[in-house]
Amino acid sequence: MATFYDALDEKLTEFIKAQQVFFTASAAPTGRINLSPKGMDTFRCINNKQVIYLDLTGSGNETAAHLAQDSRITLMFCSFAKQPLILRIYGTGQVIRPNDVAWGQYSSPFDLVAGARQLILIDIYSVQTSCGYAVPISDGLTERDTLKRWAENKGEAGIKAYWQEKNQISIDGFKTHLLEDES
Repeated sequence: MATFYDALDEKLTEFIKAQQVFFTASAAPTGRINLSPKGMDTFRCINNKQVIYLDLTGSGNETAAHLAQDSRITLMFCSFAKQPLILRIYGTGQVIRPNDVAWGQYSSPFDLVAGARQLILIDIYSVQTSCGYAVPISDGLTERDTLKRWAENKGEAGIKAYWQEKNQISIDGFKTHLLEDES
């Protein structure tokens, strides 16, 4: 039942835009595989071969650490609506931080909420759709504002202190390069 594409088309892009949650998966050559849910309005399709998401402050920074080791990344979107579908994007990713030259170019489509940590830019090499018949139907997902309120309460200095303490090294000991100088 799986169908592969070399790039996104209009129908797949519209499906992505309709989803309220997506998942990212990454891994270094050794250590744990990371799988993270993402929400809020943090995803954009740049063109049919490139997508980007705004990465917000979290308890870890595994994706950035993994991409520094091995640029492979997989994204998954799945429909929780009546019409089932799973869409996976396979690609290579790079991290763009606020002090990088490319930040201005790539951050403009986003509302930069408190706690915006970095962008993850993905070059697509394959897209796959599959049925999603076993994914449950949910009549509505409601966005949480917990992370946004937490980051606003911490303030910019508090966020940077949190990054220093919690987001510099992955759980497997890989550097995330979060607070390093311009690339």
